[in-house]
Amino acid sequence: MPQILIIDDDSIIQTVLKKALQSQGYEVAIADDGETGLALAEKLRPALIVSDWVMPGLDGLEVCRRVKANPDLSTTFFILLTAQSAVEDRIQGLDTGADDFLAKPIEINELQARVRAGLRLHSLSEDLQTQKRLLEKELSEAASYVRSLLPAPLTGDIEIDSRFIPSSQLGGDCFDYFWLDPDYLAMYLLDVSGHGLGAALPSITVLNLLRSQSLPNVNFYQPHVVLRALNEAFQMDSQHDKYFTIWYGVYNRVKRQLTYACAGHPPAVLMPGRLLPQPDKPPETCLLGMRRVPIGMMPDTVFESDRCTIPPGSLLYIFSDGIYDLPSSAGQPTWGLHPFINTLSNYASSGATIPNLDLLLQAVRSQGGVSTFSDDLSILQIAFH
Repeated sequence: MPQILIIDDDSIIQTVLKKALQSQGYEVAIADDGETGLALAEKLRPALIVSDWVMPGLDGLEVCRRVKANPDLSTTFFILLTAQSAVEDRIQGLDTGADDFLAKPIEINELQARVRAGLRLHSLSEDLQTQKRLLEKELSEAASYVRSLLPAPLTGDIEIDSRFIPSSQLGGDCFDYFWLDPDYLAMYLLDVSGHGLGAALPSITVLNLLRSQSLPNVNFYQPHVVLRALNEAFQMDSQHDKYFTIWYGVYNRVKRQLTYACAGHPPAVLMPGRLLPQPDKPPETCLLGMRRVPIGMMPDTVFESDRCTIPPGSLLYIFSDGIYDLPSSAGQPTWGLHPFINTLSNYASSGATIPNLDLLLQAVRSQGGVSTFSDDLSILQIAFH
């Protein structure tokens, strides 16, 4: 049977409540004051607490506040015993976390009815918590699967490092890079609208299609052709109103040429020759890619590829908008793309070796005035030696 805890400094009320509740088959524990009641609550984790409002030491409001602040007791149903009938008092009790009130003098039938109702609500809360834990476990397993699909860091003449930080356990960001042949390296980063499983599933689908080169009649060396095929295959009308942005590029390491196309995605940032000694010369910054229309919004969208030469020692950054689309703080303007690019330029010019992405994220948090990112975030750092 459910465990009920009574907290009251009046021995007569203790006896009356205990007998009334034991007659209904409940297990009842007694505490004479608020401190003892809190200790018993943490030990027994009762389904329901009946506590007097006015007690020496910790009163019923403070006991309620501490019970509701304890994650292990958050579903415990809390009834306050009170002789105070003013509306203001009841509002104060509800704001503190009390679930119900019982007026003194106590009417036994009303007590038993309120306890039954409280235990029903506690049972529902427990069921919801169980389902929440199961869902979180499944989402955690799904997030681990998504992470397992992401590519390992690339080393050699072309060095690629990355970071993937979903805003929740699952997000719509995804990226990949792979060799189409020994001389051509494909790279992309996409961002599906929304969060959670509904955004992660399309993201994984696109990753598998591109990695396996399964889109029919597509030349994966031509970025605009890839985007056109994706747009035909993922119209939002047939994807539960989901669309996505993507930056897709192919690098020819023999000619040192990068061909790229963009669909609604932030431009990539190129810093030519950043890794070569350039005394008294700040690194240049080039933006690669016009935003255009995201994949899935319009069936007849025309995409175009652009091309640029990558000087030796260059750095290229491809990222989702979660890294710069930060909420504004009080009295401060909204952070955005150009402040992020300034931070990126300062960060990339701060040392002679390949920059560390963790330090970049730390700088973004500092400059953007946030401790955590509110949106999914992915970034690729590509060094062309």
